[in-house]
Amino acid sequence: MRSLFPGSPLVSHPARLSICALTLKAVTGLVARARRSPSARPWQRAATVHVQVLLVVRWLRWRIDLLTLARDAGISIATAYRYLHEGLEAIADQAPELNEVLQRAHRSGEVFVCLDGTLVPTDRVAARTPRGNDAWYSGKHRHHGGNLQVITDSRGFPIWISPVSPGATHDLAAARTHALGALYPHAALRPGRLAVLADAGYRGAGIGIHTPFHRPAGNQDLDPDNRAHNQLITALRAPAERAHALLTERWAALRHVSLDPWRITTIAAAVLVLITLDRGHR
Repeated sequence: MRSLFPGSPLVSHPARLSICALTLKAVTGLVARARRSPSARPWQRAATVHVQVLLVVRWLRWRIDLLTLARDAGISIATAYRYLHEGLEAIADQAPELNEVLQRAHRSGEVFVCLDGTLVPTDRVAARTPRGNDAWYSGKHRHHGGNLQVITDSRGFPIWISPVSPGATHDLAAARTHALGALYPHAALRPGRLAVLADAGYRGAGIGIHTPFHRPAGNQDLDPDNRAHNQLITALRAPAERAHALLTERWAALRHVSLDPWRITTIAAAVLVLITLDRGHR
């Protein structure tokens, strides 16, 4: 094996991180470029790029306390926080735009994608809505957190994640803000369209967004066609449930965020990039 950069050692710990060595190499290149920027003060570095990459990836993978990571890296806690945020930004900058993702899905022959929302738990936040309600408290989940809209391919891999919205935001409202405008041209009823499947929370989202039918008033049974429609959507969307596991079970940083909740946007984008890289290298 060769060093990633002249005169530098290889990145260690790929087994403990459960990440492909090629993914670590790609991430190291991203962070190294960010460190060479004049605004990043490349002449004032307390640790190597490899130490920084391990700090960032260990935090994302296992959510290890920054005090422990700083001690392991031999740097101060302030430098550890700076390295963490700098590394997250360098990785997250590679996350694709939604239009790019949809065009790629068309080219690869995808027939549909799935849209779903997930809540990333956070500490209690004092921010209020204009009506005086707790902006980051989700009544649906009964927890403080940030709302992320996730688009997955037909096999359940996340291919795009929205910027975070406060937890009180309904999934449909968050989707209208971040996703539906780009989805409509691809999901419209035309040859070669890319259908979008979603759960009942997205009813009324608009053309091309397919959701289950309501049960008729009076608790009557659905007619056979509508029942078959619901069963088909449920079956096709089933693999999309793996996206939640890929995001939160594998990457512990998204299980609970104690940083500024707006940082969830950067954390989720960095995780998406790592999932995409790891998938391509396996």
